Amino acid sequence: MGNKRDPESFLKEEMKTLRESNLEWFIRHLESSSKPHSKVDGKEVLMLNTNNYLGLATHPKIIEATIEATKKYGAGAGAVPVIAGTFDLTRKFQEKFAKFKEVEASLLCQTGYAVNSGLIPMLVGKPDIVVSDELNHGSIIDGVRLSGAKRIIYKHRDISDLETQLREAEKEEARRICIITDGVFSMDGDIAPLDKIRPLCKKYKARLILDDAHSTGVLGENGGGTHEHFNLPAGDDIIMGTFSKSFAVNGGFISASKPIINYLRMMSRSYMFSASLPPVTIAAVIAGLDVLEKEPHLMKQLHENVAFATNGLRKFGLASEPKAGIIALKVPGNVDIRKLACHFHKAGIFLNAIEFPAVPLHKQRFRISIMATHTRKDLEKLIFIVEDLWNKYVIPLQS
Repeated sequence: MGNKRDPESFLKEEMKTLRESNLEWFIRHLESSSKPHSKVDGKEVLMLNTNNYLGLATHPKIIEATIEATKKYGAGAGAVPVIAGTFDLTRKFQEKFAKFKEVEASLLCQTGYAVNSGLIPMLVGKPDIVVSDELNHGSIIDGVRLSGAKRIIYKHRDISDLETQLREAEKEEARRICIITDGVFSMDGDIAPLDKIRPLCKKYKARLILDDAHSTGVLGENGGGTHEHFNLPAGDDIIMGTFSKSFAVNGGFISASKPIINYLRMMSRSYMFSASLPPVTIAAVIAGLDVLEKEPHLMKQLHENVAFATNGLRKFGLASEPKAGIIALKVPGNVDIRKLACHFHKAGIFLNAIEFPAVPLHKQRFRISIMATHTRKDLEKLIFIVEDLWNKYVIPLQS
């Protein structure tokens, strides 16, 4: 059994348990750029497994901007922002992005995960209460845990339960109450009812923190995100997110009032103690904002593609009605979703299997990511392959 005090021996035992329980993640290797037709593990596949919703990862204007930025600024920043400073590109981005989100200020951060782990603990602590949607992203959960604030969970998108939990929080006379929710939920693709949450914020004097990761560049007339989708001003809300979705690069953002941004710039540990983003990333995001403004047909095409794929897949069972770039295709708990994923790969479809323990067994699903650059032929192929595999491997187990 080995020495249990030895970390390597302990981890070997943990990995053995994961393998025996069929819980080890199998990570495939992308051998081309992230585009509708890609090469994965030596096989040409239809890519339905990326958050590159608008196809910006391979957009000519983005590539040109990143090349020019590398030539001018080099490969990296050299240190953390408070030591080496930030590029003038960063200042340009933050001003441009604040206007895009219709807030006073924005802060460019290193990753979306770093945003939540650094932002939330700076806004709430032990005397405070966070009321959180039960399906919020893991980075939100970790950020709340780090903060030490009391976490109260409300049922997914359930406004009645949210108000019940807010009434209970109010009784505790917490120093501050925050409501935290994703804008678009990453596993189901449904949208937080922001138009109903905002009145509760006012009623219970709660501050809203919104994770707009899967909404930015996807929702709203101009891609502004969840607030624009509901035609609501940002107000006192704190909006955060990541550029690893629609903008197809790394990095994160916080958009809020100037006092909050100035405070986080000085106090957020994940921001202070992580190296600044490389110039190539900042240039890509600035160029991405220009593309959103000048090529609105990309968002229009994305939503048309989602509608077409949804209509074709609905009969197989959806976790929710898609509103953004995500379609969650439910898989019955008695179906081996890993084997089914292999069958998809053999058929030339690269899909993301979301399985236990990431979700309960009865909620396992394929998370399908639609791109604006998918053609109608691509989506017809997806629907055809799903029907073929369902007839072979899913429907027989249900009958």
